[in-house]
Amino acid sequence: MTDFLLLAFVFLIAGVIAVPIASRLGLGSVLGYLIAGILISPILALLHVDVISIQHFAEFGVVMMLFLVGLELEPKLLWSMRAKLLGLGGGQVGITTLVVMAVGMAFGFVWTVALAVGLVFALSSTAIVLQTLNEKGLMKSDGGQSSFSVLLFQDIAVIPMLALVPLLALPELIEAMSHGEVDDHGGISLVAGLVGWQVALVTLGAIAAVIVVGSYLTDPIFRFIAAANLREMFVATALMIVIGIALLMSLVGLSPALGTFLAGVVLANSVYRHELESDIDPFKGLLLGLFFMTVGAGINFGLLSANIVSIVGLTLGLIALKAGVLYVLAIVFKVQGADRWLFALGLAQAGEFGFVLLSFTVANGVIPTALADQLLLIVALSMLLTPALFILFDRVIVPRFVVGETREADAMPDGGSKIIIAGHGRVGGLVSRVLNGAGYAPTVIDFSSAQLEMLMRFGSHAYYGDATRPDLLHAAGIANAKLFVIAIDGKDQITELARYLHHQYPDLKVVARAVDRTHVYDLWNAGCRDIIRENYDSALRMGRSSLEHLGADRTQADAAVAVFDEMDRKGMIEIASHYDPAVPMAENEALIAKFNEMRVGWEIDLKVQMEAVLAAE
Repeated sequence: MTDFLLLAFVFLIAGVIAVPIASRLGLGSVLGYLIAGILISPILALLHVDVISIQHFAEFGVVMMLFLVGLELEPKLLWSMRAKLLGLGGGQVGITTLVVMAVGMAFGFVWTVALAVGLVFALSSTAIVLQTLNEKGLMKSDGGQSSFSVLLFQDIAVIPMLALVPLLALPELIEAMSHGEVDDHGGISLVAGLVGWQVALVTLGAIAAVIVVGSYLTDPIFRFIAAANLREMFVATALMIVIGIALLMSLVGLSPALGTFLAGVVLANSVYRHELESDIDPFKGLLLGLFFMTVGAGINFGLLSANIVSIVGLTLGLIALKAGVLYVLAIVFKVQGADRWLFALGLAQAGEFGFVLLSFTVANGVIPTALADQLLLIVALSMLLTPALFILFDRVIVPRFVVGETREADAMPDGGSKIIIAGHGRVGGLVSRVLNGAGYAPTVIDFSSAQLEMLMRFGSHAYYGDATRPDLLHAAGIANAKLFVIAIDGKDQITELARYLHHQYPDLKVVARAVDRTHVYDLWNAGCRDIIRENYDSALRMGRSSLEHLGADRTQADAAVAVFDEMDRKGMIEIASHYDPAVPMAENEALIAKFNEMRVGWEIDLKVQMEAVLAAE
């Protein structure tokens, strides 16, 4: 018991310390777990821990991840994305696999080994890329959307890959692997001793059972559990479903991930879908974190130091090869400018599912253990280099395209406009509709060609261009404009554009979109005085509705919310005068002192005034 508790404590404390630090440095949680595993590897070696056994247990987190991926993929959504999924995603996986396979065979690998290596390297890191794109506000760009399509296809492609891998363990390959031992634990199997057609029949029956259970039995089961009104029973039931499906797939010789993914897709339209997600997600996160730590702990540093030149060279070669394939696909599918480089560099690493495939290939006698150890190092190093690729994109690629975009910016209307809106997404688009409805004709500029093409199909029009470029703003008539609305994505881009407009056009009225409260202070420091928090008004409306449900009438609720709004705005202005963008808020003693000084009086005044308006007839 003591040994188990000590081991659990080592893993937990490593994750708790390393992951927040890695996330704060912009490295992402996956790299944080990998680094944590690397740091505790000497301790695990000292305790004689069997890291591989723990890794096999933690791989169930991948099974749960694929179940959750399936829940997110409604058949209608998959159909609507079929062009990019099959074109970009299928092209990337297929071409990368074939190119890597050709290189492997040129190095003398048996074709089955070369194919397995190609499958491993064709995958990219879903966790790292999606997190980074969201953090940088690039998810809605053409490059971000194209990357998402490829990652989605890769996640789906893992399923047939896992089904294909055991078929590559041919007799001639086993002989080429120097008669490596086949690990056969003689576990329970429903297909042992059956002939081919019987195995196929049992397998199809198992898949049909998964579909039937997901379609017809899950909802009644959860309704029965709901009668107990016990949260822990929902969790137990969700785990029972996932583990049961994984067990069934294992008994018929299929990948557990295949069954759980299929079940997730079947359950995507279930009324209990969100309940399943919320119940499974914590276990998935913990097991995946444990899996990544075991990967980091399992890195053979002796092997790395003995082959440092070849391992690093192969890692850089893989990144260059994948980036080249992705860049060509971006050209074919008309991904333009900086988005093309974002797409190519962002997906150039190997991914976390590569670890799963490597473990699976070794277990099934497809890839020799010695080769798998080297490939694992290449996968891990390519993931560790991913933040550097995004830094290269931000600091080297993007500035070049700010000066000259591959697609020329559209010609602006003669004489410009008195109103300019930067960004035509979910915020700028609504602002544009309001102003057009009032009889104004704003000039709308957006940097996503795909977004603009979609708008044209619905009869809307906007101009293509980067609204942060001074020359394009000049062409849009910024010198004669009276109002500028900043509705683009990205906190830093919004702040820098507001600062530029304040210094260059001090008389121009600027309305800026703020992402959060801290961003409000950044914009205030940049000189902007009309700042709209993107979730603030909806929160006030929800507060007003809550007061009405609690007995207030509409007039009273409106007055109470107006009191809160006025006091909150005044408080923010006072706090903003103490804000310093160069000092983190948690370390700004002057700001903290001012906030604490105001807080007590603010809470008392707010309570008195709101009680007064709510008591008024």
